[in-house]
Amino acid sequence: MLEERTVIDTQVAIVGAGPAGLMLSHLLYRAGIDNVVVEKRSHDEIANTHRAGILEAGTVQMLAETGVDGRVLSHGHEHEGTVLRFEGESRRIDFQKLVGQSVWLYPQNEVFVDLAAARERDGGDVRWEVTDTEVRDLTTEQPTVLCTTKEGEKLEIRSRLLVGADGSKGICKRQIPQDVRTDNFIEYPFAWFGILCEAPPSAPELIYANSQYGFALISQRSDTVQRMYFQCDPNVNVDDWDDERIWTELQRRIDGPDGLQLQRGPIFDKTVLPFRSYVCEPLRYGNMFLVGDAGHTVPPTGAKGLNLAFCDVRVLAPAIIEFFGSGDERGLAGYSAKALDRIWKAQNFSYWVTNLMHVQPGENPFNMKRRRGEFETVTNSTYGSGYFAESYTGWQDRT
Repeated sequence: MLEERTVIDTQVAIVGAGPAGLMLSHLLYRAGIDNVVVEKRSHDEIANTHRAGILEAGTVQMLAETGVDGRVLSHGHEHEGTVLRFEGESRRIDFQKLVGQSVWLYPQNEVFVDLAAARERDGGDVRWEVTDTEVRDLTTEQPTVLCTTKEGEKLEIRSRLLVGADGSKGICKRQIPQDVRTDNFIEYPFAWFGILCEAPPSAPELIYANSQYGFALISQRSDTVQRMYFQCDPNVNVDDWDDERIWTELQRRIDGPDGLQLQRGPIFDKTVLPFRSYVCEPLRYGNMFLVGDAGHTVPPTGAKGLNLAFCDVRVLAPAIIEFFGSGDERGLAGYSAKALDRIWKAQNFSYWVTNLMHVQPGENPFNMKRRRGEFETVTNSTYGSGYFAESYTGWQDRT
């Protein structure tokens, strides 16, 4: 006996209501393209998942110029550079001087809140807390999403195109057959121990610090809350680390002759973040398209995760709009290759800067001194600094 389902017909079905899925939904709405978004988590769960956020200028432009609430400009912090610090010696990379671009400090969960508010304001169809999600018929002209709403209603969402924006652990990419899909993957031998604390900023811009004890990142969230990380073993237990031990470890990784001291305060969040890099090829299967973490992940060192997701959307949205507007399928056909071109550039930068700034387990003095030579090459050369600045702020083609 077939179970009864409520049928919804739409042009685009989007699985996943993180920033990538909501940004795509918003852009399609502005172009008059009907879409439905389904998400297994609640709005509050995503909004309260604390993630750092360094936004490229192109990402900020997408938020500010497409009718999303403009808090990124009023509450975000523009950073015109960043600091690389080796064994207590700081060198600033001046983004504006080198490439004429800035980045903005604005947490990823705040980006989500702004996008969710925009979709609600515009009457967007976003179904939160769905369960039993399936995607079917991906190689047909009517790919379908099956799910159950939080009220228990069983839905069948029939679309012309389907977008997987359901994150690295989502279901969509797993529907690409293994003889079609290539999973490119590496796992790093270290993780980040991350904290949120109540304290004023320790520096006006981010500090990426390398020492014999390992890496540390001194970042910010706001004028009163800060985000910091230090390199750790992936199996470390956060319960073994009290506030004093954490502050001692962070401080010794940035100690230097300039006497830089961290601003301390109560720590209210501790987490361990594993390091992985992943790329799914292709990003299209039939009439399903992958965006964001559903198709690729990067270590956070290069600040590329959310920005790459928005770059995917920047490529896919016009292709979808052109398809429904004129029937032209060339943008859809070229989406995977075009998005992957930038993804691999970002993977290269993220891999490179991760290995530049971190200490490998069992590392010998040769490797440590070689890395110091690389640091000197990057920071004492306009061309070396320019590569870092251009890659960190986002390449000028904006695609």
